[in-house]
Amino acid sequence: MTAPLLGITGATGAIGGAVAAALADLRPRLLVRDPAKAVDLGGGVRRCVYGDPHAAEALVGVDVLLLVSGHESATRRAEHRAMVEAAAAAGVAHVVYLSFVGAAPDATFTLARDHADTEAALAASGLAITLLRDNFYADLLPHFADDAGVLRGPAGTGRVAAVGRADVADVAAAVLRAPHEHVGAVYELSGPEALTMDEIAARAGAVLGRDLRFEDETVEEAYASRRAAYPGTPDWQLDAWVSTYTAIADGSFARVSDDVERITGRPARTLETILRA
Repeated sequence: MTAPLLGITGATGAIGGAVAAALADLRPRLLVRDPAKAVDLGGGVRRCVYGDPHAAEALVGVDVLLLVSGHESATRRAEHRAMVEAAAAAGVAHVVYLSFVGAAPDATFTLARDHADTEAALAASGLAITLLRDNFYADLLPHFADDAGVLRGPAGTGRVAAVGRADVADVAAAVLRAPHEHVGAVYELSGPEALTMDEIAARAGAVLGRDLRFEDETVEEAYASRRAAYPGTPDWQLDAWVSTYTAIADGSFARVSDDVERITGRPARTLETILRA
């Protein structure tokens, strides 16, 4: 039986690149914005830009596609829907989509609504699907701090079960090694514990050797501080930044899941392990 051809989008990025490296023995096709930045692993390298009307050409022959969510933008919903249509038109059988925990049309975190839209498009496409709903990335949260080491936003004492990008890549690679076993599955990828922003600041600062602290804001203060720091930022981006914290405050991202361990066979990495790596 011929092994399915895997297609990996975002294969020069942090997650797509890690998945591609883990699956090099399967000779995946790498689907990237700039082919010059990718090294062919045996399945070819194709230029594939979300929203490009020629995207389907790059997908012809691919059986199982890892669809890494695109960059945040005002047009991401349309770009994702175009990619789903391209996958269907190219004859892709199965899409593994990197979604977001709590994806829903009315999610507090506004970008999770974008992911809900993509999930709806996939559900209507007739394709077999697997959803990997990631929590916030633990390795990125400390970098929300400003030059003074302050993480600020209206998160209160809410908790977030942030996950390491390496764990997300490991889960995606495991799913793609046996995709037929995961058709229709929805996995929620979290870290091993839910932490407050105060705890994240203290523990991340200890590892990074930096004095980090969390400063709670009201929603009004959060919008004002971001408008002042980044004048001209569009409303959709401001909403995304502020709702990152309001979603933590209301518990949207507090659930700890064991899906990373169930799929990879080992516990999810702690914040300290992630940052030391």
